Amino acid sequence: MARQKGILKVEGTLDNLTFYKSQDGHLVKTKGGVSGDRIANDPVFVRTRENGAEFGNSAVAGKLLRDTMRSLMLTASDNRVTARITKMMSDIKNLDTTSARGERSVGVAIAQPEAKAILKSLDFNINAILGSVLFTPYTINTATGAITIADLIPIEDIAYPQGATHVTLSSAFANIDFTTGISDIKYSNEVNLPIDGTTATQTLTPTAVPAGTGTQIYLLEVEFFQEVNGVQYALKNGAYNALRVVEVA
Repeated sequence: MARQKGILKVEGTLDNLTFYKSQDGHLVKTKGGVSGDRIANDPVFVRTRENGAEFGNSAVAGKLLRDTMRSLMLTASDNRVTARITKMMSDIKNLDTTSARGERSVGVAIAQPEAKAILKSLDFNINAILGSVLFTPYTINTATGAITIADLIPIEDIAYPQGATHVTLSSAFANIDFTTGISDIKYSNEVNLPIDGTTATQTLTPTAVPAGTGTQIYLLEVEFFQEVNGVQYALKNGAYNALRVVEVA
């Protein structure tokens, strides 16, 4: 794959070259490759088929996670989150130490503490990592999903972007079975605060415990708004909003 330079950018196919535009700019690649039928049947490509099967499992697990969190991601995610989640699921899948090559899965691997630690590191918006937005400790009740932020002072404990006048805190408690593909998620109350020096303890409690017996995932979201004439508007279409997996059980 090569990058196009110069003023004139080309899109389309010319001889064996395909010119196209992506998030990384204007690129060009050659046509060709091995036929799908040969890859599917030739013994030479058995490793390729195994890799493809495991990649497919990682992609399905990533989609399940994204679909479960979709309403939260609508207000806090970056344009590369899908690729990052798929890569993360592939890393988790590699921790499956019991299944044969080509059959390793996220559903088996997620039982490992190391796999849970990888999932716990997920920030859905790489441009607004929670640890760079919220600077005060919080506690999580893993039985109920309640998250408590003690003695929060918004103007001191939150890194708010220019123009923001208010911040909304919310959380969610999800249960995802990566083997069966079944998931459930419950959302907390939303706490909307002016960004000022008022000190108060904030508690975010999901409406219920999600159904199922899969992997329990706890999330915390921080959203910013600008108030104009008594109405709050999302700041920069959510570009500064943070959403993170804060615990996995």
